[in-house]
Amino acid sequence: MNRAFREALEAGLAALGLAVDAGAAERLERYADLLLKWNRKVGLTAVTDPAELAEKHLVDSLALLRILGTARSVLDVGSGAGLPGIPLAIARPGLRVTCVEAASRKVAFVKAVAAELDLDVRGVAVRAQGHPEREGLEPAELVVSRALAEPAAWLPLGCRYLAPGGHLVAMLGRESEESALGALARASGLALVRIDRFALARSGAARANALFRAA
Repeated sequence: MNRAFREALEAGLAALGLAVDAGAAERLERYADLLLKWNRKVGLTAVTDPAELAEKHLVDSLALLRILGTARSVLDVGSGAGLPGIPLAIARPGLRVTCVEAASRKVAFVKAVAAELDLDVRGVAVRAQGHPEREGLEPAELVVSRALAEPAAWLPLGCRYLAPGGHLVAMLGRESEESALGALARASGLALVRIDRFALARSGAARANALFRAA
């Protein structure tokens, strides 16, 4: 990976008030290298510019550290190439991450990365349909999806995977209204805890992560 990648990663995290240690930064770079290498054959991402990849995939995923709290387990539904699950596992040692993805070729990539980088990440090839026991999935303290569905569909699905006292995250655009999210939450037996709004440093793209808990 090149200097532009490292600078975009460092600047993007700094703008969010975040930082990772040298070991995590190295593993994030190795993950990005593997992602681009596999992408040539498997088709994991349309983002191939190193600096853009650092911002749109890694920084965007690691922004969840601002609301992760003390969660010890994460279920990443519709994980694709392991986003946001793998970056979180790299940045937070001891975090148990399960990446759920219907496409077996993407799960193969997640498993390869977990083995090569020695991460506590499990890849499961299944389509999450709200039946965790049938799907072989354990409830998690934090359940998240980066791009699976809009909140109206994601909240009633995601809440079925929550451990007692756990939290659900919807990764959104800045334009999402608190009142609308609150109404969607109540319809699913959830309560909106907070919305973390921010902008990506390099592109200025607006983002928001909404945090919910069982009502």
